Amino acid sequence: MELIDDEGRLLGAVNVIDALVVLLIAAVVVAGAAFVLTDGPAPGPETDTTYATLDVGTVSPYIVDAIEEGDTHSPDSASTLRITDVHLTPQGNQTRIILRVALEGELNSQDSLTYGGAPPRLGRTLDITTDRYQINGQIRDVGDSDALATTQQRVLLSSHVDAGTAATVTPGDEIRLSGRTVARIENVTAYATGEPTTRQLLVAATLTAHRQQDRLRFGGTPVRRGQTVTLPASEYTLDSQIEQVGGEFGLGATTTRTVTLRMDEVREDFADAIEPGMVERTGDTTMARITSVKTEPSLIITTGENGSVNVVDHPINRDVTITADLQLRETPSGLTFKGEQLRQGSTVTLDLGTVVIEATVVSVGD
Repeated sequence: MELIDDEGRLLGAVNVIDALVVLLIAAVVVAGAAFVLTDGPAPGPETDTTYATLDVGTVSPYIVDAIEEGDTHSPDSASTLRITDVHLTPQGNQTRIILRVALEGELNSQDSLTYGGAPPRLGRTLDITTDRYQINGQIRDVGDSDALATTQQRVLLSSHVDAGTAATVTPGDEIRLSGRTVARIENVTAYATGEPTTRQLLVAATLTAHRQQDRLRFGGTPVRRGQTVTLPASEYTLDSQIEQVGGEFGLGATTTRTVTLRMDEVREDFADAIEPGMVERTGDTTMARITSVKTEPSLIITTGENGSVNVVDHPINRDVTITADLQLRETPSGLTFKGEQLRQGSTVTLDLGTVVIEATVVSVGD
């Protein structure tokens, strides 16, 4: 190859080499410029994280023990679920699980998060599979917090239990599920009933309740008066009705009222067994004291031989009017005696030691 300069002269070998080096450098510069101007790999899709509440429902105890904060699950290469909070409550003889989870996924064209190929809609069921367990739950809430909304709610509970269980329930008892405390017994009072082996139990307890859609729930049950909750302790299980939610209530805050009671058509020997001065006690507390007893024959209607209708005394049955001082408790819904509402026409049971009576409330004094 011959190279000619601008004046038409033939260049030497050294000049030829220099010229080739210049051309090579120019080619590299052009190629580099072309590389810089060429588009690189497209950036990956944007990702985001949101938090959801999953209602798993009731599961077997061994699965409950395996679930922990930090457990993860990936339905595909673009999505990840991580458990951030665990809430357990008893439901019957099983355990109900509520989870808070972090959902990480790609943003779609509307800048909405997609998890497992779809948005995290309310009611959608999500699977969680780990090396130790496999569960699923429905989305009940979506938000920005990684923790469940829980509240320590004080309630007053009422239940009928056998005498042995009543003696076992103790203030300070904790209700624990898989090592987590879900309720605590604050105060207990046991009352005698018409059955010698049964007690009326009033329990002040604090529940760790879960707030779902502005409503407190415990074990899937709304925390409100009249609902039944289960408290499984290590030595007993209480199935109790909620008598009061929140507010100021103390099982020791009582008032004594004079109450008039009546029993109709009881046998004479039974009526004679009820005497002034008889008492019902619960521990060191006097729940009832009989102050007066009035007995009169029950009346019956008979027909004479001539067809006349007569009202006469019953030969055996008696009507009994009893005046008693009862220890009552004032609640927002009215006076109660041994956990039961006390009003005109209601029935009370008094265990007077040698005799147990069931009588109708005639009046309640001021």
